[in-house]
Amino acid sequence: MLGAAGAFAEMSVEEIVNKANQAAYYAGQDGSAEVEMKIVDPSGSERVRAFTLLRMNTENGAQKFYVYFKKPADLYKQVFLVWKEVEPGKEDSRWMWLPALNLKRSIAPGDKRTSFVGSDFVYEDVSGRGLKEDRHELIETTDTQYVVKNTPVDPGSVEFSYYTVRIDQDTFLPRRAEYFDKNGKHYRTVEGTKVETIQGFPTVTESVVKDLNSGGSTINTFTNVKYDIGLKENIFTERFLRRPPREVTR
Repeated sequence: MLGAAGAFAEMSVEEIVNKANQAAYYAGQDGSAEVEMKIVDPSGSERVRAFTLLRMNTENGAQKFYVYFKKPADLYKQVFLVWKEVEPGKEDSRWMWLPALNLKRSIAPGDKRTSFVGSDFVYEDVSGRGLKEDRHELIETTDTQYVVKNTPVDPGSVEFSYYTVRIDQDTFLPRRAEYFDKNGKHYRTVEGTKVETIQGFPTVTESVVKDLNSGGSTINTFTNVKYDIGLKENIFTERFLRRPPREVTR
């Protein structure tokens, strides 16, 4: 009979990255969190954003995300909406509602790797990267983590040549991602720096991204995290871009 170590050793890289994706983005059928985003520029100056994040799993692994901004004043009531697809060849849909301009703006697939509201996170970080967009290779197994190298299937669609992810063996949470540019230089790090177990789900409650070229960084702190709260799918529609639901305003 195989012990835990033997079972882990027999796992394929596809099984590992699938488990990591489930742990990072699919806890419960839905979820919500309050997020404080602190953006630190290279000189040490700080800017703070605050928003509510809603997430719902839909059919066949697809998901929907709703982000409602509360601070600062110039972002108040701004909404970011994502319909995440998992079928090959089907692009995610992303929209931003800009209340000051009374404008709904679609975010083109080519823009998903651009800055999210002026932070060091990118739009794609919010909902995650599709597993089929990369080729995965298990390059190291330590006593506690798997190290997976991810190389884009379409290199021209992204700014990096590859990235590595360290995945905890016990929780399968991705804990540290390092991105390398077209010259092989490490230029960006995304790290889950705090983890708590909430409703039985290991959950990253603080994440930090560092831009090694500029010296800037952004820290996201997650509080009031809840799972399986019974969200309705109609929340994640254009109607609620303009009139936010009570789940984000109360």
